[in-house]
Amino acid sequence: MYQHLLIATDGSELAQKAVTEGLALAKELKAAVTAVTATEPLMSMYAGEGTIALPIEDLESAARASAEEILAGVSLVSKQSGVQCVTMHVKGQFPAEGIVETAKAIKCDLIVMASHGRRGLAKLFLGSQATRV
Repeated sequence: MYQHLLIATDGSELAQKAVTEGLALAKELKAAVTAVTATEPLMSMYAGEGTIALPIEDLESAARASAEEILAGVSLVSKQSGVQCVTMHVKGQFPAEGIVETAKAIKCDLIVMASHGRRGLAKLFLGSQATRV
C-alpha cells in the first residue's frame, strides 16, 4: 500500500489532528514519514497598502523560529507514537506548491493534511491550500 507519507502542517490545532492521524496511519502501514511546513515567499508579505516594513532578517528569523517550533511539535508526537519522522521546512514557496513539489522530490505516495472545509465566499476569499494540493 502506501510506503512514504508526507504530512503537511501549519501548526494549527486542525493541522495537529492531521499529524496525529497521519502518524497513526504510518504506524499501521509501517510507512516512512516526512513532516513538512512551508513558509511563503517574503515578498508576498509586502503586498498591499497596510503593510509594515520590517528588516528581512527579522522576518526570516521569525519564519525560521515558527517552523522550528511547528516541526519540533511534530517530532515530539512522532516519538510518543513510536513512529520515525523526518521533518522539513520548505522556504520561499506558497504552501500548496511547496507541499506538492516536496512530495514529488522525495517520492511520497500519500499526502496527509487538514482542510477547514470552507465553502462559498469564505473559500473564495480565504482559499484552501488543501484544495490546491
